[in-house]
Amino acid sequence: MRVDKHKISRRIVLKSGLASVALAPYCITAANARAASGANSRLRIGCIGVGSMGQGDAKQHSRFGDIVAVCDVDSRRSQEAKHHKNIGKGKADAYKDYRRVLDRKDIDVVSIVTPDHWHIKPAIEALMAGKHIFIQKPLTLTLKENQLIRNACKKYNDRVVMVGTQQRSQADLFLRAINMVQKGFLGDIKKITVGINSSPTGGPFPKVKPPKELDWDMWLGQAPEVDYIERRCHYEFRWWYEYSGGKFTDWGAHHIDIATWAIGQDKQGMGPVEFDGTDAKHPVPFKDGYPTVDNCYNTSHDFAVKCKFASGIEMTVDSRSENGVLFEGTKGRIFVNRGKITGKPIEENWDKDKYTDDDRKRLYKGKPFEGHKNNFYRCIREGGLPVSDVYSHVQTMNSCHLVAIAARLGRVVKWDPKNEKILGDKLAGAFFAREERKGYEIPPVS
Repeated sequence: MRVDKHKISRRIVLKSGLASVALAPYCITAANARAASGANSRLRIGCIGVGSMGQGDAKQHSRFGDIVAVCDVDSRRSQEAKHHKNIGKGKADAYKDYRRVLDRKDIDVVSIVTPDHWHIKPAIEALMAGKHIFIQKPLTLTLKENQLIRNACKKYNDRVVMVGTQQRSQADLFLRAINMVQKGFLGDIKKITVGINSSPTGGPFPKVKPPKELDWDMWLGQAPEVDYIERRCHYEFRWWYEYSGGKFTDWGAHHIDIATWAIGQDKQGMGPVEFDGTDAKHPVPFKDGYPTVDNCYNTSHDFAVKCKFASGIEMTVDSRSENGVLFEGTKGRIFVNRGKITGKPIEENWDKDKYTDDDRKRLYKGKPFEGHKNNFYRCIREGGLPVSDVYSHVQTMNSCHLVAIAARLGRVVKWDPKNEKILGDKLAGAFFAREERKGYEIPPVS
């Protein structure tokens, strides 16, 4: 008889009942109080998911508190993090089951850096357990998960939740581009090209026995039970729709975010109304939006998905263009990525003396401009939304998921952003949510 390892612990369930009492936004929690009480009362942090990205985040978190717990379904990774001189320092407790981290009353903050299909379940349960959360992108796996995490953040609104879209903290590149668009230097924006590169292709891969250090069943979580393939796991999960969305959600979570933020389409009820996926190819055959081969990468590797806004702006999400975001307006055009910002408006400094510290503070939601993690911990101390907040990121992920759905079906999908419904397409509508494997269900939040 298989033990159900993923029922929420009794303590978290009890806390969820208490947490349902209405709370004033950003009231002082135990974590806020500890952070404010002085240098001798450092925040205590638990890291859930400590692979390469997870360890990178953990090292940064250690500047702001003490990492007292590390967790990974692969014990090789948790042991490495436990003994890392800049993470666990040999003192942190190591776990395979993330719920053991959430059960600890002494932990104030959790960092969630798991595969994409394992983001929302621990995040919602962490909110129920009273934790502040730093969580990596892409935040969600489905449109339904967007609603669940948004509802949870509204319900447990005394917790700070920040998404790891660090481009929002690049002042001389992305923030300058956004300021230039929002202040009208480019005129009316007509077209945006979002270059996100192509997914790799590969396979067929052999099905083998999972390594003894890895809890494969738990790694799969809500996803269907399948044989272990090394290239399904760890970093490579990105190229399987079962666990992610390929480049649509990998780089899309970054660059679509910048595009929609710049044109003021990052609020609830906003976003494109049409997604044309007719120009998208996949490395394996598909039927009704699902791959018919189970031992090869299956996310789209060649695409140009056109997204239309009600305003008439067209945004193309493209694997064939240079990685970055190109804004084209009636007065000028600029291109921005992580390495450069170019175009005549930049070369001629059209925004000279009109991109100031006050502008950066405005984009930072009233907080002083500083590093990404600095902003997260400042919000824990002071309250307020971080620069990469859940609410705007959910809007980005709506677009990312709809781009993927249109590409998987190879057709036009129409979307009602106000009511968050796919219109007139029963098959496309079936992708709004995915069936969750028994024992790994996400707690519903209304």
